[in-house]
Amino acid sequence: MKLKLLPILFLFSILSTAQKLEYATFNIPDSLKQNANAVVRLSQINIDITSQKSMTIKLLQVTTVLNELGLRNLDLVENYDKNRRINKIEATVYDAFGKQLKAYRKGDFKDQSAADGVTLFSDNRLLYLDYTPTTYPFTMVFEVEIETSNTAFIPSWRPINDYLASTEKASLTINFIPDLRLKYKEFNFSNKYSIEKKETESSLTYAAKNIVAHKYEELAPSFDLLFPRVMFGLELFNLEGITGNAKSWKEMGKWFYDEILSGTVELPEETKIKIKNLVGNEKDPLKKAEVVYKYVQEKTRYVSIQEGIGGWKPMLAKDVDKLGYGDCKALTNYTRTLLNEVGVTSYYARLYGQREKREIYTDIVSFQSNHVILAIPDNSDYVWLECTSQVQPFGFQGDFTDDRNAYLIKPDGGEIVKTKTFTEKDNLQIVKGAYQITETGDFIGKVRIISKGLQYDNEFGKERLSRENQIKNYKEEFSNINNLNVTKITFNNNQAGIEFTEELELEAEGYAQISGGKLMFVVNAFAQSYYVPKKYRIRELPFEIDRGYTDEEEIEVTIPEGYIVEAKPNAFEQETEFGFYKIEFNLINPSKILCKRKLIIKKGIYDKSKYESYRKFREIIAKTDNSKVVITKS
Repeated sequence: MKLKLLPILFLFSILSTAQKLEYATFNIPDSLKQNANAVVRLSQINIDITSQKSMTIKLLQVTTVLNELGLRNLDLVENYDKNRRINKIEATVYDAFGKQLKAYRKGDFKDQSAADGVTLFSDNRLLYLDYTPTTYPFTMVFEVEIETSNTAFIPSWRPINDYLASTEKASLTINFIPDLRLKYKEFNFSNKYSIEKKETESSLTYAAKNIVAHKYEELAPSFDLLFPRVMFGLELFNLEGITGNAKSWKEMGKWFYDEILSGTVELPEETKIKIKNLVGNEKDPLKKAEVVYKYVQEKTRYVSIQEGIGGWKPMLAKDVDKLGYGDCKALTNYTRTLLNEVGVTSYYARLYGQREKREIYTDIVSFQSNHVILAIPDNSDYVWLECTSQVQPFGFQGDFTDDRNAYLIKPDGGEIVKTKTFTEKDNLQIVKGAYQITETGDFIGKVRIISKGLQYDNEFGKERLSRENQIKNYKEEFSNINNLNVTKITFNNNQAGIEFTEELELEAEGYAQISGGKLMFVVNAFAQSYYVPKKYRIRELPFEIDRGYTDEEEIEVTIPEGYIVEAKPNAFEQETEFGFYKIEFNLINPSKILCKRKLIIKKGIYDKSKYESYRKFREIIAKTDNSKVVITKS
């Protein structure tokens, strides 16, 4: 009898210790493991909007982490504040065979402020699990339930969230009251993805399965431009106790102006008098604005503040005036208030601030953006002010806010406009240099570099570096010149003309290679392009050149007395849809060579079939820029 019970007891033991065989790694299809560091076994989001002021979000995320690199796909964190409550947060870890290793409850999660190193004040806090795995692969089951009164922000749905991660199953269901009028916008849906959609009067469901992992490829456009996602919004919403409507951009902008910006523009009388005295009798609105902008730059500094209406309502102008600091909202609103005092119209403008361009999508009226700047009407255009910067020239937009949609908040409503787009002609750098080669192969030279447009944005920060870091920077920039010694540095930052000039004096030992009484060296010492995109056997993704530019160079080379040019490179010119390249090596006289070069790169998003052509274009540029001349004694 005991012997007959042994198999039964053994089976019971197996079942009791391996209750989640569906989480076992061997159940993952091989196609989902390929190119993957992690596999999302299940991502299930349920959103219930029971009123204009009540929304519950439930998330169940099951992720198998295949190796250490897959840890980035674990998002074991949730934020909360006075209007966003975490009802449940739990995590359970299983080994490769589905055996439970450890369970974590809400009390096991660490609680801390969500403020980062530059955030001075914040109402937001977060709970997070600091998990260190002991073995791979493992599976993490993460469950969260959130209750919030803020219905202005409905999470987007992304069935795939990252490169090198695949998705076995993903779904989202939203239940809502029809009178609130749910809106949604689908992106990048295609036959490549198995996505189902079900819609009723009061619910919307998306489900996807078996989405394979993709490798990141150099120059790939933004992830959001490539892979499926859905954005949501309500026409009738609530934001921190204030109800509003998003029927149109105009109506939502009117609500924002009346409810969010109202009551924030009071200034002390002495400040009003001071700013009017500074402006004096000036009549030109832009010249008055330039005086005000300089005043704000000298008086205030940027700090991040995430208090108030979910981080959307700016700090009072009088408080910024008193304290001398604020975040993007506060400093923009303060500048707007000062401009109003001197009779200059300006508009609070919301947009996405980041170097990788991100758009506000105009065909879904909803809360989009993470940054605020100021727009001043100038005939049919706008002058844009970055009010958080103490060094940015008046009216200059760098690559943090260029070429994207901005949402202007006007007294009579909102409006979407485009910020400044810099063309390849605007982003100009001009290099004029001269150097001589000694008989011992040493290099003595001078160079003048003028940068405009976004090239100005890249360069003008050099003047604020220490001299040690300036020299280090130039040694990296001119890494083709071995043993470089920077003997003199002079800068001229012409903020009115948005033009930054660098003048350098340089020396280097052994720039030219000496062999058999001959000297060989690269002619183009100051403007070499080394960049060649990675080669792919099969390219899967389109590619993007996000910003165009133009480089123009003229370099005069003097060879030692008694030497002649034995061999020099031929001129080369090529024009493609991606840009233009031309370089010439001309003998001015027996002892002088003039190198003239022009490079134009055009912005654009290109089909993957054209990637190899672009790569070869850059390869030719890099190779030709490295062309050498041979000189010998006459």
